Amino acid sequence: MKGLIVAVQFLTRLPTPRLTVSKAEFAASIRWFPAVGLMIGAALLGVATLTASLGPWVSALAVLVTWVAITGALHLDGLGDIADASGAAHQSKDKLLSVLADPHIGSFGTVAIALQILSKFILIHALLSAQAGPYLLVIPMVTRIGPLVWALFLPSLHAGLGDMFRPYVRPWLLLIWSTIFVTTAIFFPALLAAPIFFALWAGWIMRKIGGISGDGHGAGIEWGESVLLFAALLTATITPALGTIPL
Repeated sequence: MKGLIVAVQFLTRLPTPRLTVSKAEFAASIRWFPAVGLMIGAALLGVATLTASLGPWVSALAVLVTWVAITGALHLDGLGDIADASGAAHQSKDKLLSVLADPHIGSFGTVAIALQILSKFILIHALLSAQAGPYLLVIPMVTRIGPLVWALFLPSLHAGLGDMFRPYVRPWLLLIWSTIFVTTAIFFPALLAAPIFFALWAGWIMRKIGGISGDGHGAGIEWGESVLLFAALLTATITPALGTIPL
């Protein structure tokens, strides 16, 4: 379970025992990313349940704040970096890498983060209003399967965090999480949009950035969460409507 604790420490701000680990042990923690996502989802659903009596807007805000706080805005940072880097992608690769390494956020990154936060807020509110809050439990888990897919199939952009993960992702590991995904999608059918998003994000990253990195993983998780929130909302609103159509 050491790998799980390391993954929790990396992906969240949840309290855990302090561990001293090697680079290899840290990189191997990617195997537990979806499990950490399930923990995040449990916290989100818990907050949504506890604040339900306050109305969907207040509840949505509480869920969003929890989502950002529990992850320490880690993936939002990656989203901002990727957005800034995409603006420099038409220049040299050295320029793109320097933008990624720059700790300061640019205009592209600022806009991307603002749109992501606003999108999540609206989608969470709509999802809660549609009585589809249980999707909050599983969406963070499924989106964190994405890094396993991208690390296995995409080349590394540079020798950084994303490159460290690659040796510890094996086909059998992806098979295990894929089986869990398919089983979960039986009860949450909107999750079937996830593989499509994983493929589209991989294509965009390769075309625009040229390879996967830690920032690419983080940005993919963020956008993936919004995509699945939207897919869940469509499922929650369209399915009941179809039941009212006379045959």
